[in-house]
Amino acid sequence: MSFIKYGMTAIVALTISFSAAAATIDVGGTKIEDAVDLQGSKLQLNGAGVRYRAVFKVYAAGLYLGKKAGTPEEFFAALGPKRMTITLLREVDTSELGKAFTKGFEDNSPRAEMSKLIPGLIKMGQIFSDQKKMLAGENFTIDWIPGTGTIISVKGKQQGEPFKEPEFYVALMRIWLGPNPADAKLKEALLGKPS
Repeated sequence: MSFIKYGMTAIVALTISFSAAAATIDVGGTKIEDAVDLQGSKLQLNGAGVRYRAVFKVYAAGLYLGKKAGTPEEFFAALGPKRMTITLLREVDTSELGKAFTKGFEDNSPRAEMSKLIPGLIKMGQIFSDQKKMLAGENFTIDWIPGTGTIISVKGKQQGEPFKEPEFYVALMRIWLGPNPADAKLKEALLGKPS
């Protein structure tokens, strides 16, 4: 009887540990959770992939929503909280990261919008320049919280006050999901398309 009880306990323990292991996926050698809780909302991984620059892996990214979106239009129309998580796969000078973000804004935002985005860009640039550099394995998140705005957290710590303007969040996310994305293959991966 105790053998059966022990055997059942072992099976339950194995099932629980297997379930926990199944809750992440490997993206470029880093673990990305298949679901996250954001201010009481359960978000599912919409898609994940690696950002390459030439042949080098730069970071792994995951996009989370309340329900799946297969196009940028569906993503931007989705209601509720959203999260983008970025984990660096190599050391990055954060001033270079800031320049890349600015270029992504310029490449994907109508010129008429750019003047409205400049204050947010300066504030975001300051967040990353304060970090000096980020190492492989370190991460940051970009959260959209309806009624609050865009929250950028670096290494798990919120950086400054939220960006209130919805236009800033849309422009920021266009870096990855816009007509001229930072990496076209990453865009497809974030939208859940098979590579």
